Amino acid sequence: MKFFLLTDNIDTLMGMRLVGIEGVVIHGRSEVLSELDKAVNNREYAVLLITSKLVDLAPEVISELKLKLEKPIIVEIPDRHGGSEVGASIDDYVSEAIGVKLRGD
Repeated sequence: MKFFLLTDNIDTLMGMRLVGIEGVVIHGRSEVLSELDKAVNNREYAVLLITSKLVDLAPEVISELKLKLEKPIIVEIPDRHGGSEVGASIDDYVSEAIGVKLRGD
């Protein structure tokens, strides 16, 4: 199961790379749509992480994909500056989305 990240922030990408998650830094709506299309059509990806700012650029497309696709699971995450539900960790977002606890606390 591979994760992939779509982010608007280089710091978020660097942090994810530390745990083995690759991704791309993008900024505009057209870039979001293009990279999103590539990611959802890549059979290697099971979970697609996307920062809140990017979700805000194409909410209708992302909502439709979340409802329609079985794989990859699309998970909205805050970037390092916060976002929705500040204080919740990325691990918690992913665990909730896929129904599997990622850490053994």
